[in-house]
Amino acid sequence: MSSDAVEPYRIYVPDSAIEKLKAKLELATFPAETSFSNDRNYGAPLDDIKRLARVWREKYDWRAAEAELNEKLPQFTTTIGVEGHEDLRIHFVHKKSEKPGAIPLLFCHGWPGSFLEVSKILPLLTSGGEGDEPTFHVVAPSLPNFGFSQRVSRPGFGVPQYAEVCHKLMQRLGYERYATQGGDWGFMITRAMGRRYPSHVAASHVNFVLARPPSPLRSPLLVLRHALGWYSAHERAGLERSARFRAEGDGYGRVQTTRPHTLGFALADSPVALLAWVFEKLRDWTDDYAWTDAEVLTWVGVYQFSEAGADASLRIYYEAVHQPGGGGGGGGGAMDVMGWNGGVPLGISYFPRDVVVLPSSWGRTLGPVVFERRHEEGGHFAAYEKPELLVGDLREMFAKNGGLGGKLAF
Repeated sequence: MSSDAVEPYRIYVPDSAIEKLKAKLELATFPAETSFSNDRNYGAPLDDIKRLARVWREKYDWRAAEAELNEKLPQFTTTIGVEGHEDLRIHFVHKKSEKPGAIPLLFCHGWPGSFLEVSKILPLLTSGGEGDEPTFHVVAPSLPNFGFSQRVSRPGFGVPQYAEVCHKLMQRLGYERYATQGGDWGFMITRAMGRRYPSHVAASHVNFVLARPPSPLRSPLLVLRHALGWYSAHERAGLERSARFRAEGDGYGRVQTTRPHTLGFALADSPVALLAWVFEKLRDWTDDYAWTDAEVLTWVGVYQFSEAGADASLRIYYEAVHQPGGGGGGGGGAMDVMGWNGGVPLGISYFPRDVVVLPSSWGRTLGPVVFERRHEEGGHFAAYEKPELLVGDLREMFAKNGGLGGKLAF
């Protein structure tokens, strides 16, 4: 049985773990240099990884980063029971707005993200702006197998189970009706929540879309647009980017979907391997975001010092695909979430430098779209790259005047 207790939490990595990290960095072996060692078409550039590893070993201060996170982010843990699995200790950020009528919002990260992604939008969402702009009570969990949440010990923990954890966490905090926001796996998980718990999920906003082309039975007009290629310049560019990603950028996904444990040996043992594996995505999946060394190393550090271990985070890919029917069958699994859900109002924000950027007609096959915006800038980690843009979209979607805020009860 899981305990209902919610306990305050502060990040504290043991000195021995930091010392072990620095010792491994001191002994790291790097690939031999070639004339194309820094060609990003081949992967993470050698010079960047050498420089970051040196900074990590000699200059970067995890204790300072740890103190800043503990100061800025109100963190807690609680234990959640999951059907067919053990009770899991879940780490999460939770900050309530002081303004009346605030909307409970579940923020869900993906891979290679973490609860860090909520850090820039948290003060904006909870404080609100002028006049009737909506504010939010924000909950941002570390998913099981990520960050400072517990490692899952049994197979079969897929998208429905992650959705169950997030839903039960919201209930534990007293939020019986709430909104959701997510990108990457957060898209899949929050979509699954809307499938499994439609009476609780009042509305959902996503900044990443996976969807099938429109079908003639459900969306004949959208099919016509698709068949005739009636796409805007932005949509055509998005399709081209999506095709490039599938052809040249999705190798990591195939490995993590088919053999996560093999790659896991490298990520568990070698901080340099972990750094290279994550840094490549931070660079390639953003819109020329000017990552500082400290930002990169804190981001990677959450994986390095993860309670579950960096290797555990890979399993979500395998489990999502290898559950029967892709976790589908109406249960909110990996395939099921790409179907129509008419019971949950949907908001979509498209960012042009995301890894997959689909046409609006495809996104509209997911449910009743009440808000949609295609941005001119931004990439995969929208909450971190372009916090003002994402928050602006949420405020508009949930506005009391003209948005959902005046229509939904929370």
